[in-house]
Amino acid sequence: MKPIFKNTYIATFAFVALMSGSCKKDFLSVSPPTQISAELVWKDAGLAQAFVTDIYNGLNVGGFSEEMLSSVSDESLFTHPNRGIDLINSGTINPTTLGWVNDTWEYSRMYNKIRACNITIERLGTDENNGIADKAIKDQMLGEAHFLRAYFYHQLVRFQGGVPLILRSYALDDDFAAKRATFEECVNQILLDCDAAEKLLTGKNLPKGRTSSLAADALKSRILLYAASDLHDIPTAKAKSTVIAGYANPEYLGYTTGDRTSRWKAAQDAALKVMNSGSGYKMNLTAKATAEEGQRNYKSIAMGGGSKAPGVDPAAASELLFARYFIDRSDMRYGRANGPNGYHNWAGNTPIGLLVDDYEMQDGSKFSWNNAAQKASPYTDRDPRFYATVLYDGAKWKPRNLVSGNVDPANQIQTGEYDLMKSGTKTLFKGLDTRGSEIENWNGSWTGYYTHKFIDPDPAIIESSMPQFVPWPFFRYTEAVLNYVEASIELGQLDQAVLWLNRIRFRAGMPAISITSQDEMRKIYQHERRIELVYEEHRYHDARRWMIANETLGRKTTYIKVSGKFKDGKTQNAPYHYDPAVYQYTYTPTVETAQENRAWNDKLYFRPFSRDEINRNKELLQNPGY
Repeated sequence: MKPIFKNTYIATFAFVALMSGSCKKDFLSVSPPTQISAELVWKDAGLAQAFVTDIYNGLNVGGFSEEMLSSVSDESLFTHPNRGIDLINSGTINPTTLGWVNDTWEYSRMYNKIRACNITIERLGTDENNGIADKAIKDQMLGEAHFLRAYFYHQLVRFQGGVPLILRSYALDDDFAAKRATFEECVNQILLDCDAAEKLLTGKNLPKGRTSSLAADALKSRILLYAASDLHDIPTAKAKSTVIAGYANPEYLGYTTGDRTSRWKAAQDAALKVMNSGSGYKMNLTAKATAEEGQRNYKSIAMGGGSKAPGVDPAAASELLFARYFIDRSDMRYGRANGPNGYHNWAGNTPIGLLVDDYEMQDGSKFSWNNAAQKASPYTDRDPRFYATVLYDGAKWKPRNLVSGNVDPANQIQTGEYDLMKSGTKTLFKGLDTRGSEIENWNGSWTGYYTHKFIDPDPAIIESSMPQFVPWPFFRYTEAVLNYVEASIELGQLDQAVLWLNRIRFRAGMPAISITSQDEMRKIYQHERRIELVYEEHRYHDARRWMIANETLGRKTTYIKVSGKFKDGKTQNAPYHYDPAVYQYTYTPTVETAQENRAWNDKLYFRPFSRDEINRNKELLQNPGY
């Protein structure tokens, strides 16, 4: 993948700068054209900016990796074996076997980028360390470095708790042993960097894809929400987990003292600041949108201005506060990695039944397999966001003939087994998007579903052959709204919580909720956050910080088995297409453990430090349970 900020930028810039500045008589004495001295970098604004640009590569492609964080939560199942995700979900990871670790939070990679931030802050923080005269440019780069350092530390903290706080660039002869800072110290440092970034970047108009003062406020809102949550309030965490209760150094995991109410208030204030500074997308509705509008609104938000599909509103890009944009996705396309195998895609992170079943009915009532009408037609009249998130049996999709031949003129998802007439004989036809398909059956979904969210719906983009340019949302406006709602509930301000939850629901085409008890409001809120932010790398962290992982992340996965039998007197000739007038469809939710036997272990509330890191840093104390 090639992010918008490329690693080759600094080398190319250096070559041009050095060659253009050489005199003929000194031609034989120039430095190698592919290398730059550190002193030269910090005397030239262009070279310094190239150095800062490279730090953004620590963000990688955001959540668009082939393996997604959704698959270590109750959102999706990763289809392909031997990637280490199953080790996490079964609770068998340990310091020597970490399971799947992504570059966007990998320990040594984060510290490599933190070191680059430290160098930038040291070099630009005082005039004697650089030769850049333009204060506005220096402030911008300093602001970017403070934000990125805060972001990288927030990634480490939300996976592992307190980590060593390294705030200077080390020399080769320095002692690299460093103790873990407390969780509170880490949060305070992240807040300091956010405040510095906000101050330095206010009024700066940076290019798309770079950070901003608003992004710094959004990060502050998130880390303060985490700081107030159950997992990081040690008295609460100890009462809910014997593993945490038995840990000798709980200060690395959360707050051992202090006023939790004040932490909730700080989280609320930070979220409100983002809400007052940003705009969001269609957050001012006073009545629910139609179902069609709700689906279109949610799909537009997911596209983030990166799609030209009919009906997708580019104005929804206003929802993004900080995102990863792409100019080329030639070597790993999100649609190819996750789309249906019947379109020659890989079915990577497929929604599980536990997620699908959590989508409410369009009238706001709960879906239930015990309801005969709902069981007979489970994909009818659901929350409009469902149709913009999940591809299910019978769902309309893209022109299949462009990649798979004229095998499906109806262009529908086929994840079931159906009666079908072929040459006058009734046969059992396995759908084109199943693991029994005639098209790439090894890449078929196990769960009976495929993801729709983040796949560009433009029918001109067929994932097996074309890139897409949908941005990854690191922070979006609605997350700040949800943060505000959560803090308001915990502070007992239920009227504010209902007001803003209803604005989110109205945009999605869902009916209003009413004020109820604080405990019931928590449940309503947690459900709404689950649905609204699905596949955006929140659920894994939310279930842990709420300490509901045992009853959510630890559940066995559920699939859907779809069968289509001819009704009396009805038949259909090949090719197959969905037709309830001809077929009696049955939908059977099934608990499956063959691919993953999920089980929750409380040690998973925090990831372990690797044995190699412990051996390198004798001061690094391991997390509980490992």
